[in-house]
Amino acid sequence: MPRGVLIDLSGVIYDGACALPGAVESLQALQASGLPWLCITNTTRQRRRDIARDLQALGFAIPEAHILSAVDATHQWLATRQRRPSLLVHPAVVAEFLDLDRRDPDTVVLGDAADGFSYRALNRAFRLLLQGAELVTMGDNRYFRDLDQGLSLDIGPFRALLEHASGVSATVIGKPAPTFFTTACERLGLDAKDVLVIGDDAEHDIAAGMAIGLQGCLVRTGKYRPGDEARCPGAQVVADFSAAVAPLLRG
Repeated sequence: MPRGVLIDLSGVIYDGACALPGAVESLQALQASGLPWLCITNTTRQRRRDIARDLQALGFAIPEAHILSAVDATHQWLATRQRRPSLLVHPAVVAEFLDLDRRDPDTVVLGDAADGFSYRALNRAFRLLLQGAELVTMGDNRYFRDLDQGLSLDIGPFRALLEHASGVSATVIGKPAPTFFTTACERLGLDAKDVLVIGDDAEHDIAAGMAIGLQGCLVRTGKYRPGDEARCPGAQVVADFSAAVAPLLRG
């Protein structure tokens, strides 16, 4: 039986602008059980406090401290190593890095900069890499479903562009990188083998977590498609978040 839980957000407890059926009540029950839990997300356009605010609007009472985002994990990685970042990220998350020394950058940090992915900004990053800077990305997804329901470019294509141009290989911090899941387990104070990850992405949530020893539970909501089970052999497969949580509440 798991001693702690990692919960992916989008597609697991909510989809679009709506909480998924039973998710609010199931999370409340999990909170009341005393089992350690942490929400994880690759979102790089928002700070944790803004994520918590939006979740509250959907009915979820999730403290900021119970959220690990790719932005948060990247900040921790930089601070631990005393890196000096040059940020190519969304304006909404720049404030997360104000405590770091950004003079004479030695690390290019790539997030979902949206309209900030201009030629000028990309070329500046390229030149820093040629001068010896390291390339760090908050994620590696190719695209995502945007607010208008159309697909938009994510971080991955811009990572590939800079790698190809500079010859510098990137360090990925967000899912599916092992670093992200290791950081999440450290936040819970538990070994990976004692933690269950619940997600809708068979590869980036479940298979990636299981690769470092986590237990996996794939939900058939969000981006799940029939046949995804084959991408994470050995994982539990359940209908939704409520079905994933129910056995944990029974002890």
